[in-house]
Parts: sequence; structure tokens; C-alpha cells
Amino acid sequence: MTRLNFTLDQEDVKKILLSKDSDELKALKEGVLNQILQAEAPEQIGAEYYERSENRKTQRNGTRIRTLTTRVGSLVLHVPKFRNGTFST
Repeated sequence: MTRLNFTLDQEDVKKILLSKDSDELKALKEGVLNQILQAEAPEQIGAEYYERSENRKTQRNGTRIRTLTTRVGSLVLHVPKFRNGTFST
């Protein structure tokens, strides 16, 4: 299981929590989800970026743009593509 650490400045947190507009929360959700997608890719490939490994199953081949509709609006996600096989969450 991948472990992610997110760092937010105190001012950013205040801005998100005190905002009446959902754009800041939308941007936060979008950023978190995109980081999770990018962190899951090496687990499925069997190697990190540019890493040579006997466990490597395939190579990255860019990303696909997908939208996810949520309560705060539509999020733009960058889903990893692989040369052989498909990415799954």
C-alpha cells in the first residue's frame, strides 16, 4: 500500500476552510486524487520512473484526461496509461 504525505501551509488551510466558494476545496480534492493516481502506477508497473527492474511489467505511456463529477464540481484527473495492460485503481 502506498503511503502519501501532503503538506499544506497554515494560510492555505485557513483559505480552504474559510472560503465560501468551493474552488479551493475543488483544487485540493483534484490535487490529492491526482497524486494518489500517480502513486499507484509504480505499484502496478513494478518499478519507479526510469528504474530498471526485473519485476517491471510494462512502461508508462503518458496520461489520459478524465473528469470526475463530485459535489464540489467536476474534477480533472490525469489517469496513467501503460504500454501493455491497463491502469486500475
